[in-house]
Amino acid sequence: MSFSTKPLDMTTWPHFAALVERHNGVWGGCWCMAFHAKGLGAAGNRAAKETLVREGRAHAALVFDGPACVGWCQFGPTGELPRIKHQRAYREGLTALPDWRITCFFSDKAFRRKGVAAAALAGALTEIGRLGGGTVESYPEDAEGRSVAGAFLHNGTLAMFEAQGFSRNRRIGKHRWVVEKMVTAEGD
Repeated sequence: MSFSTKPLDMTTWPHFAALVERHNGVWGGCWCMAFHAKGLGAAGNRAAKETLVREGRAHAALVFDGPACVGWCQFGPTGELPRIKHQRAYREGLTALPDWRITCFFSDKAFRRKGVAAAALAGALTEIGRLGGGTVESYPEDAEGRSVAGAFLHNGTLAMFEAQGFSRNRRIGKHRWVVEKMVTAEGD
């Protein structure tokens, strides 16, 4: 399949909202807010996400199959996405905060296992370069050699990140890693 990506902004908000609404708010009404702030309930999360998008304080690469939004990858500056999982283990090996975090992925039910997450990650890296580049960090699950429920893959897989040039930094859970990559600014 051939996908295109676009940044999440007010022009693409209706496409993002339609995808989330087709999936009942995603993960119980999260609206991809869990890494921004504590839960506000489904309606509160939707309103908060729309406000963040309107203010330019929520970033994502949206994946399109023709005119339909079929997935996304959320990313943002560290301060925009402070609520990562495994905080204690994360802080133990921390030497410096990254410029950017990639925190979650979502794919439409009809498009799972078709490359949506990989397209979203590539789109996020392109957007990060356009926005000035810098160190990028994420927290994928190592699924190699084992069956993993999709609910545990909201951070993506280690293999997908390594295929796009990320390197392992340290383990922060039984199967969870901190991975990192330097992205150059567009035009450099």
